Amino acid sequence: MDSSSSYPSPSPSPSAAPPAAADAGRYTFSPKLRWQPDVEEYFAAAYGRDRFARISEALAHPSRYSCIRVNTLKSSIDAVMHKLMDLVCEKGLSEGINGLEIIEQNARDQSHERSSLIQKCPYAGLENVLFVQGSGPHVLQYNSQPDQSVKEIVVSRKCAESVLRGAQVYVPGVLACSSHVEKGDKVAVSVAVEQPVKDGGWAVGITRGTVLQGLQADAHYEERKGLYIGQGIAAMSRSGIFRVLHGIAVEMTERVYKLPSFNDVLEGEIFLQNLPSVVAACVLDPQPGERILDMCAAPGGKTTAIAILMRDKGEVVALDRSHNKVMDILKLASEMDLNCIKAYKLDALKSVSKTDEATIVGMADSHCEAIKTLANDSDPCPVTVDGKATNVVEDSSTTTVVQSETEQPFLIEDKNQESKRYVSKAELRKNLRRMKNGPGRSNYSGGRVEKSKGFLPNSFDRVLLDAPCSALGLRPRLFAGEETLVSLKTHARYQRKMFDQAVKLVRPGGVIVYSTCTINPGENEALVRYALGTYKFLSLASQHPKVGGPGIVGSCELFNKTYTEEWLTEHEAELVQRFDPSSPVDTIGFFIAKFSVGEKED
Repeated sequence: MDSSSSYPSPSPSPSAAPPAAADAGRYTFSPKLRWQPDVEEYFAAAYGRDRFARISEALAHPSRYSCIRVNTLKSSIDAVMHKLMDLVCEKGLSEGINGLEIIEQNARDQSHERSSLIQKCPYAGLENVLFVQGSGPHVLQYNSQPDQSVKEIVVSRKCAESVLRGAQVYVPGVLACSSHVEKGDKVAVSVAVEQPVKDGGWAVGITRGTVLQGLQADAHYEERKGLYIGQGIAAMSRSGIFRVLHGIAVEMTERVYKLPSFNDVLEGEIFLQNLPSVVAACVLDPQPGERILDMCAAPGGKTTAIAILMRDKGEVVALDRSHNKVMDILKLASEMDLNCIKAYKLDALKSVSKTDEATIVGMADSHCEAIKTLANDSDPCPVTVDGKATNVVEDSSTTTVVQSETEQPFLIEDKNQESKRYVSKAELRKNLRRMKNGPGRSNYSGGRVEKSKGFLPNSFDRVLLDAPCSALGLRPRLFAGEETLVSLKTHARYQRKMFDQAVKLVRPGGVIVYSTCTINPGENEALVRYALGTYKFLSLASQHPKVGGPGIVGSCELFNKTYTEEWLTEHEAELVQRFDPSSPVDTIGFFIAKFSVGEKED
């Protein structure tokens, strides 16, 4: 439809939105990742300007496939593959796996389509991995009713990044909405990305609840051009979206990228994980009977991968400084029926014990050994307080609630003295208040986790340090301007301190694997340079499986040439793995280095 039929007025208002035909590039997805200028120059110097431009473009888009690691202790790769194919059939070939569309075909073509959708990983050493193909970017038709303005919802960057990975639009992620949106309406979804502000920083500049009128005067009207991620059906009206605190705001029906989702699919048998993370666990090469440390373990993907590679024989110690994240690790281990995992709440910077006591239990009650090791199914006994059922364990190391009545008092068993005593409801409530976390998303009602004071030097056969980092390799990423050269250097300093802890904890003859999910050479190659220069008994080891490319060679002068960041030699670069998001492997940006530990100096 031409502009005259869309806009009968010979002189439309300059604030009116142009018709779709005249603004064809608006309703597309063509993001441009923005960086701090000095960071961009630094990466251009490291990679070369053309290569960094390709990396930057790739980071703004998700991978076109999902990587599934199979729990080979509970199932086989072929069995899982057939189960996933059966799920495609059960859900209907027009629906696919949780929204991944498969075009209806005849029986022979259907079988071929399913086998091409789900494939075994082609890389040697990763026989426990499946690839499930997605698709995109797709060109969507947003102006289905040309005589009407497009109803729109604007979401936050974090929300949009999740939607691009297959999520729905949830209420907290909505920033702005057209004034006339009602439940059931079809809406276009775009994203508001941070923009530079006068003080030199970055800001979104949209107040939550902003009304969109379909005019060029709308918030981020020009900035949102080329940042439309799909469309869907409003699950509630505009007033409802900004009145409630949670829930689905938009159910996505058409996406720029169609990627399979595996929520609640084959729980315990499969785990959705980025390919480089699977590779990192395999490179560690854990053996049955060994004692392994995963220093920064949450959410537990690599921890469980290590335990499976060990056939659940030995000990895998998993650390995280967050209570809830430790609970997540334990929950995942339980789902996968893994008993060799012990998870502790501990800051990785304090991993080395300062005393002869290797660990201390935060909740000393041995009755809760199941929460610690997941080795058995025993749970604290349920009691009822004010009509509400709960699981109660006292802070005391000697007592647990074993029976309750509807009235006071409560029966308590003293394990050491093999006697029983009664406590008042007030005392029981006091104990309940001490359970700070309460029922969480891990479903451990009032669950406690073990705290640790660290571990003795030389007490682990192998250590995996998947270090907290700038995360500049994660995809999709729609904004990167928050990182500066100073913040990148701070990340690197933090990682060196954690690596120092890892060196102390691994025994002579052991192995350290260091990994990050960033493209920053200062957190990758520069860490390797530091490690080899500081600890003469460390040497780079060859890696298997080898999927990534070589590391970066050379050095770079920073901060007005007052600091030189040293990277790798040609030989060293061939021993590490660097995953390039723009490469045909199509992964996140990732880095892996493997160190062999020789005889330590006294």
